[in-house]
Amino acid sequence: MKYPKILFLCALTGAFLLIFALLPPDSLSLETLKSQHLLLKTQVGHAPVQSAALYFALYVVVSAFSLPGAALLTLLGGALFSFTEGILLVSFASTLGATLAMLASRYLLRDWVQRRFSAQMKTVNEGVQRDGAFYLFALRLMPLFPFFLVNLLAGLTSLGVRQYWWVSQIAMLPATVIFLNAGREMGKLTSLRDILSPGMLFAFTLLGLLPLIARWLLSRYHPSSH
Repeated sequence: MKYPKILFLCALTGAFLLIFALLPPDSLSLETLKSQHLLLKTQVGHAPVQSAALYFALYVVVSAFSLPGAALLTLLGGALFSFTEGILLVSFASTLGATLAMLASRYLLRDWVQRRFSAQMKTVNEGVQRDGAFYLFALRLMPLFPFFLVNLLAGLTSLGVRQYWWVSQIAMLPATVIFLNAGREMGKLTSLRDILSPGMLFAFTLLGLLPLIARWLLSRYHPSSH
């Protein structure tokens, strides 16, 4: 294993240990966040830059390891920061975390991912070869494909890191906006089901499929442009 891979592995291990040191069990629950909302809001008011930096780092680690709680952290961002600040923090933190997870899959977990998800890997590889970035865009918006699985499988495809970054950032933005907006009324929420209705999930899926449908129609009626 080359030195960059060793450093990358050490950094991931350190972040993994840090997250458990900073976050006790059940700290990322809707009830806990609602009870600590005013205290956290006061701390953000006293130290806005430090609070934003800590929130960003925490979100990156949670996203990179696909730990439960990313949706709740997005709600918290909506409750603690302005809408614009929340979009910037969550959008870039979630994309950075997803990219780190993809790189870990590509350089550290390749053999394990190929063995564990061989069937899904074949489907995703074919989709990326056929539709490229459009396929990743669709996967990001489809509820049937978990966040962590997209990261792991994308690491074994031919997608470049820069392409993976910008497609993920754009595709994850609609859900980010919805959860941040819901976080502004976090005190009224009883569960995450209050946010994502079946109709909303269907809308996300349709949005993800639109580029693929448009590409298919273009190739069907204009074969020369395919």
